[in-house]
Amino acid sequence: MDDPTLELHAGNGTLMTSNDNWIDSPDRAQIAASGLAPTDNRESAIIQTLAPGAYSCVLAGKNNTSGIALVEVWDLDSNKSILANISSRGLVDTGDNVMIGGFISGNQSGNTKVLVRGIGPSLQGKVPNPLADPILELHDSNGNTLETNDDWKDSPNRAQIEATGIPPSNQLESAILRTVSPAGYTAILRGKTGSGIAVVEIYNIP
Repeated sequence: MDDPTLELHAGNGTLMTSNDNWIDSPDRAQIAASGLAPTDNRESAIIQTLAPGAYSCVLAGKNNTSGIALVEVWDLDSNKSILANISSRGLVDTGDNVMIGGFISGNQSGNTKVLVRGIGPSLQGKVPNPLADPILELHDSNGNTLETNDDWKDSPNRAQIEATGIPPSNQLESAILRTVSPAGYTAILRGKTGSGIAVVEIYNIP
């Protein structure tokens, strides 16, 4: 995407703030001081202190342009907060045009249990052309495949997934429950057949 724009919304949909080019942000100095400023001046960034709750970011191309883009969320004050879950919605196309959700299991000394979900059929009626049958893969930072799942009810961890209280609502959807060590991981969401809109979600399970 040539020129992304970014919006931050509260859980009720209210627009909290937006940004086109991060270099023009009134918080430019704080963004630069974080060490995570975008490398291109046309890219977007928002730095915000948030109360506990649900929030959403909307990434769009300026002037209705389109393209491949990346949305990142960084917890800059990990001693005071825990990111409960993060999810992304987008188009899963055919071939290598997959949806990717990356996450880093923080700098804590212990391991973290995560539930990764690939959602599609249950979006019927909420979005146009939902992905009919998602397949989920979890990879480590070296690209090695740690686990795959097609239908979550066929998972050997089905009982544990149900015990989290947040299993997918459709049996064709995917889920992986795994305990991971501090490192970077990538969830890849594909379509078993065809393409469509899907959601990839990562939950921090206590």
